[in-house]
Amino acid sequence: MMIGRLLLTAFCVWTMSAFSCTHAQQSQRQRQLAAWLKRFPEADTNGDGRLSEKEVDLFRRNRMGNRGAPSTFKVDPRWAARNFPDSAVSLKTPQQIEEIYAQVKGRGPSVVSYERPQDGALRIVGTGHSFMAPGYQTFPKIASAAGWQQPPLLTHTGGGITGSARYKWEQENGIFQFSGRPQPKLLASIANARWDAMMWGPYYNDKPEYYACWIDFCLKYNPEMKFYMSDAWPQLEQFDREPKSDAEMTWEQVAKLGEQKNAVTARMLTTLRKSYPDRVFVMPTSDAMVLAVREFHRGRLAGVEGVHKVIGGKERSLWRDRLGHLGPGLGDLEGYVFYATLYGRSPEKIRAGFRPSDNSEFPSAELDAVFRQIAWEAVTRNPFSGVVDKNGDGIGDHLEPQ
Repeated sequence: MMIGRLLLTAFCVWTMSAFSCTHAQQSQRQRQLAAWLKRFPEADTNGDGRLSEKEVDLFRRNRMGNRGAPSTFKVDPRWAARNFPDSAVSLKTPQQIEEIYAQVKGRGPSVVSYERPQDGALRIVGTGHSFMAPGYQTFPKIASAAGWQQPPLLTHTGGGITGSARYKWEQENGIFQFSGRPQPKLLASIANARWDAMMWGPYYNDKPEYYACWIDFCLKYNPEMKFYMSDAWPQLEQFDREPKSDAEMTWEQVAKLGEQKNAVTARMLTTLRKSYPDRVFVMPTSDAMVLAVREFHRGRLAGVEGVHKVIGGKERSLWRDRLGHLGPGLGDLEGYVFYATLYGRSPEKIRAGFRPSDNSEFPSAELDAVFRQIAWEAVTRNPFSGVVDKNGDGIGDHLEPQ
């Protein structure tokens, strides 16, 4: 493992300086590229058997600049046919699954269970990464403030790729890269208790089968469950040319990036919905962040100083780092999107004065009100959210008498 880290570090240091070499050094450089290809074949993203400068730079940035969130990675070929080993925990009985997790967990109950709230509040399980974390923190507070008897969320999360739906399925089942090392935190409770919904965060190169396995398992034990996928939001890497100032990150420019995100999400959800009609929905955080850029340029986001901290250098920006994590206070907006999608009600109807942030000064009440408006607009306008509000009363039409 140490040798592998040293090789990777040397590779990345070399690539940062190699591209400035002279013509006389080209042959040596090609030999180096061939050598690195043997050691890091995953860097050859187009599979042509050669490393280009662009591929090397992308690999370096993914592996060194965005630790925990590589965009290129190997996936076990058995995923294509969902050919899971007989040892997969999901193939066991509920009692066996509970016993397996009890051995892994040690002390404490191995199954989390909640009685169904009388008001219809949702019992929710979920996976996810750091893009989901802000919403996971604020969503329960928002639901409770709206008057729901919201049970705590049961989540199994991780940073970057380790929070993806595929990774968590392998980890929970003890298969492929986790062969013989199962950690069925969610599987044990899903199989042995009642749940209403599951939430996920998306990841690079996601495929429908990474989600279908979760859906099949959940429906086996909870036939009425529904499923909600966040679609993340635009990132700097989508720009053909990185903006030099916040002024260049116009609403129109960011909206185009949002359309790219929506296209990817639409393909995924369209495929899943063919197998699971009226079951799978999007939590449109991407649309919400695009609208936030629009409102920033309109001067309606009180206290927000910039669009992107990496570009404009302002602390209170909508995004705070190159990978694309949300800036201060934006977890409130994400939580409102989660709430509006799952409960089908506008956050604007929540009692005045409530703010999900622990910071009583920021976001201000004025900014919070705009966040609520943005969330409802994003959710009701997205065709995959399952929420429509034609009469504008702040309640999804599917919840009202027809």
